[in-house]
Amino acid sequence: MSRVIKFRVWDKILQEYFSWEDSVKYNNYHHLMEDGFDACVPEQFTGFKDINGMELYEGDILQDADTGFVVGVVTFNSEYGEYYCGDNSLYDCLDCQIIGDMHRNKELVEDN
Repeated sequence: MSRVIKFRVWDKILQEYFSWEDSVKYNNYHHLMEDGFDACVPEQFTGFKDINGMELYEGDILQDADTGFVVGVVTFNSEYGEYYCGDNSLYDCLDCQIIGDMHRNKELVEDN
């Protein structure tokens, strides 16, 4: 089984997401990132999907589909070499659903 490697990019100025392909084609973020420009945040696809079949990316906010509990933000833990959501391995969160992302919906995790 091969893993799909893809990214999305959060544009801090326009306040919206672009696929990596679109960002390279239209905005040339890859050059800006190489120069240390801080207007974009690349987020990698984890290789997993939520309970509704939506692709999970770094920065997504997940909620337990059964309890409604906000689990946390998807991040990569470089110490363990795997994705986490809150304090849980992402493997333990596959019954969750995406309810937002850390750029547009910070309020969902600020109180937790």
